[in-house]
Amino acid sequence: EIETGFSLQRNTWHHLGVKTVAKSSIADANKRRDSEIFEKLFYALLKHLKEVVPEKKFKFNNPIYSFDSSTISLSLSIFDWAKCRATKGALKLHLLLNNRTAIPELVNITEGRVSDITVFRKLDLKNFEKGSILVFDRGYIDYGWWEKIDKADLFFVSRTKASQNIFITGQHKKPLERGVLSDDYVILGESLDKYPNELRQIRYRDEINNKELIFLTNNFELTAKQIANIYKDRWQIELFFKWIKQNLKIKTLLIFYP
Repeated sequence: EIETGFSLQRNTWHHLGVKTVAKSSIADANKRRDSEIFEKLFYALLKHLKEVVPEKKFKFNNPIYSFDSSTISLSLSIFDWAKCRATKGALKLHLLLNNRTAIPELVNITEGRVSDITVFRKLDLKNFEKGSILVFDRGYIDYGWWEKIDKADLFFVSRTKASQNIFITGQHKKPLERGVLSDDYVILGESLDKYPNELRQIRYRDEINNKELIFLTNNFELTAKQIANIYKDRWQIELFFKWIKQNLKIKTLLIFYP
């Protein structure tokens, strides 16, 4: 199929440095191909999509980004590089989603055994607009990285873990809204050396699911209800992963090694 496709586009061969479309020649060319060409194609498509996709309206001006990953199972007998466990193969799709446009702005594919936080730490915070809000779940708790987010003039919203040692230092000045159980200033008792700043802890009752949720954020300006809604909007990235797995049918997977 690839050979046939190339044969129909002979006028593009010189752009790719290809002189023949024999299967072996294509394989040799791909082996030498710099992965940067695919990265540039991704960002070219992203730029186009940003121009044509309408943005979702929020009651505040901060751009919102959700970061998460999804594991895709693979056969180790075919993809021996996709190590996950001793008898299981998988790749992991790490994704940064722009919540306003529902468009992924960064995609990183790794072996299934690569931890989520490892890829998260590689985000270049300089690429985000000042005041942007990063939303992630409890799998991305890294106090040293949180402090870097602070210094980059960015905000984050996350969930708490039961193992975290959190001390309340005072109450937030904003009045409690419906569903908000508490809105406090807190510090991280066991990690003051890594994150010495105060945080905001919000306890919120999800009346629909009858569930209590606890959020941590470094944003002290938005209301507690807005913070809860921001985390709720993180569900967009889960829907995106679900959509991919239900609709994207990949019959042939080409792997380009750097």
